[in-house]
Amino acid sequence: MGLQQRVMEQLKLAMKAKDSVALESLRAIKSALLVASTSGGGEITEDDEIQIVQKLVKQRKDSAAIFIEQGRQDLADPEMAQIAVIEQFLPEQLTEEEVEKVVVQTIDSIGASGMKDMGKVMGIVSKELAGQADGKLISTIVKKKLT
Repeated sequence: MGLQQRVMEQLKLAMKAKDSVALESLRAIKSALLVASTSGGGEITEDDEIQIVQKLVKQRKDSAAIFIEQGRQDLADPEMAQIAVIEQFLPEQLTEEEVEKVVVQTIDSIGASGMKDMGKVMGIVSKELAGQADGKLISTIVKKKLT
């Protein structure tokens, strides 16, 4: 079952349960997928779907961080609740150790030796771990290993 079908099924369940947080989150996913499919002119791939969902999670994490920084926990809590709903549609996330292992293997395989190779390593690792790890985590680990 594709992502759009899974979202529609969860949307129906959320409506029946009158779960406003889930409804808002699922409608955001549905809307983003609809915009992507109509603007792209055709079907969107599974990779595109994962990128869209990751973008929605990142937007909410950024918003929550700003709200917390400003001392507005009342606004950050709904964002965090939406993140939990949206992340259900992402592949299982890798642990920091698993990401580090992939980064080390990539650095060894291409012979990266310093920060000048960061872009090359990031490109390969990000593509390999698409949807399975946060870009910020990958970037942090790559920087640590290349310095």
